[in-house]
Amino acid sequence: MSTPALKEWPLWEVFVRSKQGLEHKHCGSLHASDAQHALQMARDVYTRRQEGVSIWVVPSASITASEPDSKDAFFDPAADKIYRHPTFYEIPEKVGHM
Repeated sequence: MSTPALKEWPLWEVFVRSKQGLEHKHCGSLHASDAQHALQMARDVYTRRQEGVSIWVVPSASITASEPDSKDAFFDPAADKIYRHPTFYEIPEKVGHM
């Protein structure tokens, strides 16, 4: 049984959380046969200097994104809902980083 060519493997988006960071950041894409394979490849490619503490891999086909050309129409409605701004709420100290 032969392995499918690399270009036939699904594309995965890779997000890495650094030792200093609180969030995962997109660092690139790779082709892999399945999720476990994508995790192993992401570790080898994107955390070579042991800078990561967590990796997420997501099939590119599962990501839905807004259109850059539609940003004004897409984001403008949020401007009229000022109650959504975090300045209206106090965060208790015991919550810590948010």
